[in-house]
Amino acid sequence: MFRSLAPVFLLTISNIFMTFAWYGHLKHKSTALWIVILVSWGIAFFEYCFQVPANRIGHGIYTAAQLKTMQEVITLIVFSVFSVLYLKEEFRWNYLVGFLFIILAVFFIFKKW
Repeated sequence: MFRSLAPVFLLTISNIFMTFAWYGHLKHKSTALWIVILVSWGIAFFEYCFQVPANRIGHGIYTAAQLKTMQEVITLIVFSVFSVLYLKEEFRWNYLVGFLFIILAVFFIFKKW
């Protein structure tokens, strides 16, 4: 059981780092772009420290398509929380509908046909 959840846990941590690397600088628009790029690369290093093991461990349990689908859903969840709590943006109903369609894709990817 732990082995099958390990990729999900690692991908979640990975996505938290990557969300900050990609979008965290939006609250610091007065900072020079070259500094933001270097800081983002530094944060992204830690993202890879979790993402690569997640996929390595996960590929023994899931297909690459399943891992990518999991990663996308985790990204949407992490980003939604980040945009509301950190960027103070509104979460709109149409975002939810769009995300639900993506989550519906999970059903088709994971369903044994």
